[in-house]
Amino acid sequence: MSGFWSGWIILITLGNIFACYWLVRWTTKKRPGESAMGDVTGHKWDGLEEFNNPLPRWWLWLFYITIVFSLVYLVLFPGLGTFKGVLNWSSQGSQYGAEMESAAQTYDPIFKKYAAMPIDQVAQDEEAQGMGRRMFLSYCAQCHGSDAGGGKGFPNLTDNDWLYGGAPEQIKQTIMAGRQAAMPAHKERVDAAGIESLAHYVMSLSGRKEADAAKVAQGQQLFTANGCLACHGVDGKGNQAMGAPNLTDSTWLYGSSLDTIKESIANGRNGQMPAQGDFLGADKVHLLTAYVYSLSQKK
Repeated sequence: MSGFWSGWIILITLGNIFACYWLVRWTTKKRPGESAMGDVTGHKWDGLEEFNNPLPRWWLWLFYITIVFSLVYLVLFPGLGTFKGVLNWSSQGSQYGAEMESAAQTYDPIFKKYAAMPIDQVAQDEEAQGMGRRMFLSYCAQCHGSDAGGGKGFPNLTDNDWLYGGAPEQIKQTIMAGRQAAMPAHKERVDAAGIESLAHYVMSLSGRKEADAAKVAQGQQLFTANGCLACHGVDGKGNQAMGAPNLTDSTWLYGSSLDTIKESIANGRNGQMPAQGDFLGADKVHLLTAYVYSLSQKK
């Protein structure tokens, strides 16, 4: 922060505090011709009269105490531009660092113990599962839900349908490095009728009876001509190396209605799984992986 902005913040902050002090003093000052305490002021409305009853002294002193407190706080702690306060306190420095160091001494040995175990063994440990669930609720439930059932655009982690693979090491890689989906939009090279036919063909791959036979035949040709098989495969079963979903099952990440499938084909999809490796570290990711892996093993 530059010296100018630091000075500007100090000026505004202290100016407001002293303005509050002046306002309290000004409003409590007795004015010439003012009614005596307890007398009516002459203001009437709808049969009601206003009496001159100032605030209780204890209430007034609360304002003064608040002002004094604010000045003492700004002397001791950061709040005035670049001035760090006489205690030199920092939420990201002394206190945060001490708390993180204390937590590391307590919990790091536990995480390291589980990190040395195979993921499938950690998935069977009751204590590890409790820790993994708490981590999941803190870092993953916002997208995948507290029950890991997912939502539109967010995979269900309790089934055995995996975009990038459900083996322990594949799950760990997904959590560590994240994933970036890339379903390209086709509306610029396929007209509306073609997108309709493609949608009907995709529906037919999973055995949907409502797919129109004529449109399915045309859609199959477009599926090949537009390179859909490059990601989803000739048989439509997908490719976990690319995160291309299996189109032959009944699992639909964005929904299975005709309109939703058409929207996916026309506009593409670009879902993102954020990387957690730098934030959580390898040992915590190992434990979290075991919990996620266990969710699909219960069925």
